[in-house]
Amino acid sequence: MFGRNRGDSNPSSNSSPAANFAGGLVNKLPFNSNNTHQHKQTSNMSTPSRTFTVGNCPNNSYALANVVSVNPSDYADGSYISINDFFVFSTKHSRDTASGEIGMNGTQRFWGEFSVGQSVNVKPYDITNGGRDNTYAGTVNVEISFKMKNRATTIVYDQDELSKHFIKCFNTQILTPSQMLLFEFKGVIFEIRVQSIQPVDINNIEKALAVSTSVETKATLVPQTDINFFKGRDGLVQLKASVTRPRTDAIIRPDFKFEDMGVGGLDKEFSQIFRRAFASRIMPPGLIEKLGVKHVKGMLLYGPPGTGKTLIARKIGQMLNANEPKIVNGPEILSKYVGSSEENIRNLFKDAEAEYKSKGDESSLHIIIFDELDSVFKQRGSRGDGTGVADNVVNQLLAKMDGVDQLNNILVIGMTNRKDLIDNALLRPGRFEVQVEISLPDEDGRVQIFEIQTKNLKQSKSLAADVSLKELASMTKNFSGAEIEGLVRAATSFAVNSVVNIGEGKTKYNAKDLEAMKVTREHFLKALTEITPAFGVSEDDMKGCLEGGLYKFDHTTDQILEDLSAYARSVKDGSESNRLVSLLLHGPDGSGKTALAAAAALASEFPLVRMLYSNQMAGMGESAKMNYIDNVFRDCYKSPLSVLVVDSVETIVGWMPVGPRFSNEVTQLLKVKITAKPPKGHRLLIISTTSRYSVLQQMDLLSCFDRDIGVPNITSFKALNTLIAQTGFFDQQACAQIMDQLARVQPNLNISVKSVLTSMETARFKKDPVNDLVDLIATGSHI
Repeated sequence: MFGRNRGDSNPSSNSSPAANFAGGLVNKLPFNSNNTHQHKQTSNMSTPSRTFTVGNCPNNSYALANVVSVNPSDYADGSYISINDFFVFSTKHSRDTASGEIGMNGTQRFWGEFSVGQSVNVKPYDITNGGRDNTYAGTVNVEISFKMKNRATTIVYDQDELSKHFIKCFNTQILTPSQMLLFEFKGVIFEIRVQSIQPVDINNIEKALAVSTSVETKATLVPQTDINFFKGRDGLVQLKASVTRPRTDAIIRPDFKFEDMGVGGLDKEFSQIFRRAFASRIMPPGLIEKLGVKHVKGMLLYGPPGTGKTLIARKIGQMLNANEPKIVNGPEILSKYVGSSEENIRNLFKDAEAEYKSKGDESSLHIIIFDELDSVFKQRGSRGDGTGVADNVVNQLLAKMDGVDQLNNILVIGMTNRKDLIDNALLRPGRFEVQVEISLPDEDGRVQIFEIQTKNLKQSKSLAADVSLKELASMTKNFSGAEIEGLVRAATSFAVNSVVNIGEGKTKYNAKDLEAMKVTREHFLKALTEITPAFGVSEDDMKGCLEGGLYKFDHTTDQILEDLSAYARSVKDGSESNRLVSLLLHGPDGSGKTALAAAAALASEFPLVRMLYSNQMAGMGESAKMNYIDNVFRDCYKSPLSVLVVDSVETIVGWMPVGPRFSNEVTQLLKVKITAKPPKGHRLLIISTTSRYSVLQQMDLLSCFDRDIGVPNITSFKALNTLIAQTGFFDQQACAQIMDQLARVQPNLNISVKSVLTSMETARFKKDPVNDLVDLIATGSHI
């Protein structure tokens, strides 16, 4: 029923501020120098409430005046009274109304849910009680419908004329959002429902107060009030387009609040969506026609899985004052019968076409939501199935969205994880021209999502005081909204498990323990071991490269790590033109290139760290290998900050010294991927390694890197002594013996770090570790 949802104010409403109250118009307001409303209230304001009986109003003049009839012995004529401390009406004397009775028309009774003969509490009402200054209506938004649907006309009504007559009929009456009243204009009776009111602060006319949809808001109608008319839900009243007034069929529900959407971390995305897709539908139709603005017909939401694309589309359908959205999964369109797939597309637009033919631009908005858009609307000619069905489906959608018979009352929302697969013709202006990337949330966004997902835990007081949502947000880099939701569920399951004893064949729990259960920080930390982001740090790969640890045995190692760290900082905090940096570490086999790259990647603390190496593609054909490489780079583009370690480039391209041979297709793909800048708003650091520098030079791959950094073997006894000492396998005396003997047998050192570490692992288990290590190093050293 009407009048029972006490919503908060809605500052985003389309109503204009109460500018008409400015200047000399202030003096025309019905208030005295003390800002006290001069109505005909004569009853004692301290009079307690009295019990009245609801009756019918005496005649149509009372019904159309939106007043309640009272006996002259009960209240003064023109008084304000409140019924049940909530509903406010103006009184009018009638000898036909008995004392102790209050006459109301059917619309008033419907709004207040009153019945004839019902007892109600009535008392005088003072709108200025408590010293309120915002007692006047600056703007009132109302819905207008025909009282009798079978007497609807096709006459186009001028809003300015309606507004003047409305104020003439109801001047000085107190209005409330959700209020319903009858309104007669040129012999036609309309039903009016107040959508929202923008009160005016008498002491600060220039400052626009928030537009309110709360039924607790009360404001007095005065001649300077702006009245905006909107079509009722039946949409039958034809209103003349205006250059200054908002649309007559409000596209956004006046009682809509963003916090009700339950979607966090997407403030910028929502701002872009409303600016591009809905701004033109909110503007006055006359202004739209004057400017020649065309409505957006298609919007594409793309991004990684779990970021909220489907949720956004669903919520947009709920917030709009439009027809029920038609939601269809992409594969549902396709059919095995000839022509049936194309017909399924046409059926989605059939209702919109029928309404547009009958009502034209006055037609209401029809929303069609396509999930998994890439599964059906791929590039034409890419399927190669020989049937041409998929191509025909794409052609049919193109024709319906932007064909010869254009529709102006549709909004098609598509969602996909793979924007690159969609036919290019669908992405041009006129089709899916608004393309919004729904990316992984940043830290502030993750805090918002945690607040939404833990809302019930907070309300039930089941969230422990040691849980910090900001801390959790900082610990969940690259988590999508769906993964954060899963994390909260996992933490809750750990909390439940702590008070529920699952035994053999029987589960025991204490109801009081369950009621007192709290989800603690420890439960969230345990959940973090189970729930990991799909686009996060490849810890297994990185840790595998650093199993023996990273040894800094000379200044070269420190210098390389410092250089890599500086490049990481330049990618993170540098200019937009520096959002891609690609480096190449080159040196002999086993010199520590991979370990240095992995250490630098982890030290960068970028939310996404990936590793690409040949073992991942073992057994793959050339086509599968190229697809795998492409997907790895695409994963890196899904995070705002990423590091990709491309280990042993020559093995990835399939280089073989016999021949020599390599895959030209994979080589060309790597060239493109290493040099292609990531999408705007995304930054990528690529650290590649190679032991075949000259080979990459011959393949013309060296030019793809911004800088190449040499990683040499160990060539000094000081560096070797430092490395052996750092491992802890030999004490200081043993190290001195090793250096002394090695200097005699192998004065010129050139040995890889890997070779030294392997030799030490072998020698320390032999009978004479010192001499055996000297022999192994001398044998492994390359002159």
